[in-house]
This record gives sequence, structure tokens and C-alpha cells, in this order.
Amino acid sequence: MKAVNVSKRLRTTTAAVALTLPALASCSSNFNAPTDQVYTPGVGVNDRSGNIDVLHALIVSGEDGSGTVIAGLANNDPEKADQLASVSGAGNDASIQISDGGPVEIPAGGFVQLADEGNIAVTATQIQPGKFIELTFNFASSESVDIEVPVVANTEEFSDVPLPSAS
Repeated sequence: MKAVNVSKRLRTTTAAVALTLPALASCSSNFNAPTDQVYTPGVGVNDRSGNIDVLHALIVSGEDGSGTVIAGLANNDPEKADQLASVSGAGNDASIQISDGGPVEIPAGGFVQLADEGNIAVTATQIQPGKFIELTFNFASSESVDIEVPVVANTEEFSDVPLPSAS
């Protein structure tokens, strides 16, 4: 009688393992799952292709025709500081007008938020919430970064961004 109970338990345990094994194997076989990749949920766009990462870049607009460029700049060089020399329009948006307060220092291994450093104002008819504008971030030492940034309205989390007036 004991032999029958042990045999029954062994079959039940074997069946449970056989049913569970495929589920466990599928968890470890998909190393390209979205949870294993860099993903920053947010409105802005990121470019990590160069020595300076341009993070959460966008234009905040209070009225059609003008806005403020904001982005985070992360210097990946732990020993050499760099500067954001200028921001300019690129591609079909090369004609947009951009004014800034001069170069922005990016410390070695450091991070700078352009929203905290002053106004980079942009003016053009195509500056409207919902559109994308192609910009070039020009650095003193690092390679330039071309990126298409969204234009968003100055509401909610962007309501305190300083805005230029349309001209």
C-alpha cells in the first residue's frame, strides 16, 4: 500500500514539474524583452549616440510661433568638461530663429538642465504644439547632435517654463 502512495505522489509531482517547466523557461529565454532595454517614459526625446547625451529634449510653447528649448545634457567624459555652444534649426527647420544666452558649461561627468540655465528661445511659424522640429545641438568639443524634438504646450509639468513672446 505504501508503494502505491509513493508512486502516485511521484506521478503527481512529475506532472506538476512538467506543467511548470515551460512557463519558467520562457521567463529566462527572452533577453530582449522591453523591460531589459532603456526606456524613459515621457514627452521629450533622447539621443545617446555621442559623448554628450541629449535627454528629454523638447520645445515648450505658450503660443503658436514661439517656444523655449529644454533638455538635459549629460557629459559621459569623466575627465573633460564641454560646452553647449549653440542650438540651431536643421533640415527643413534650418530657417527657424534661435536665441540663447551664450555657451552652457557641462562639467566632466556632469549633468545640466537647460530649463535651469536660461532661455533658449525659438521663433518660427512651425512652432505649434503637436509638431516636431529638427534641431542641432552644437558642442565645443563633442560631436553635434541632430534630433527631432516635439513641441508641447506650457501646461501641467511645463507650466513654469519661462516663455518668449511670439514676434
